[in-house]
Amino acid sequence: MARAPVFNPFDDPELASGYEAWYETEGRAADEAERRLLTWLLSGLPPIQTVLEIGVGTGHFARWLVSQGYRVIGVDRSAPMLGEAFRRGSVPLVRADAAELPFADNAFDAALLITTLEFLPYPERALHEAARVARLGVILGVLNRWHPLAWQRKHSGLPVWQVAHFYSPPELVRLVRKALHPVAAITWRTTLLPGPACQHVSRLPAGAFIGMRVLLSKSKG
Repeated sequence: MARAPVFNPFDDPELASGYEAWYETEGRAADEAERRLLTWLLSGLPPIQTVLEIGVGTGHFARWLVSQGYRVIGVDRSAPMLGEAFRRGSVPLVRADAAELPFADNAFDAALLITTLEFLPYPERALHEAARVARLGVILGVLNRWHPLAWQRKHSGLPVWQVAHFYSPPELVRLVRKALHPVAAITWRTTLLPGPACQHVSRLPAGAFIGMRVLLSKSKG
């Protein structure tokens, strides 16, 4: 049976056209902290070259990944977001649903979902698909339900935050273990903590941004 259409706030062309402005202004420091954490997570994978970014949006992180030497393909189901990514000279792009990826098993070394899982109506299926197409690991970047920023965004009245489902670190671990089994290891850290250490990578579950590395356990041959 076909799934019913789900409201996607990222289908709004106005949202897509203004999305990058946050990174260029008030979000600059957060962007730097998130990249620092993602770099640390990626360094814990076996050597990788090919990356699929699921929920590529405007290509913000995809362009950064290319600058780090990775070969990247981006996937998104929002035509306006993909249009903005194309306009900005992003990576090769494919319009597809995270729950039904049009790629073969183990087609990439790693799959990344950066501030994507929160907006997916079928997160378990998306994680399963990410692990199916990734040979070595999955990297997640998720907004932390335990941080006051999540409450502020939920109460902002903006449609994009009304559909979001935020996770705490333990909730994210449980979701991953439920969707993916077996896994070799799960490692998480947070960043954007309150106070002067806001940009540090921390073991504390208090940061606004959770980064998680999932090492996959796949049989050889």
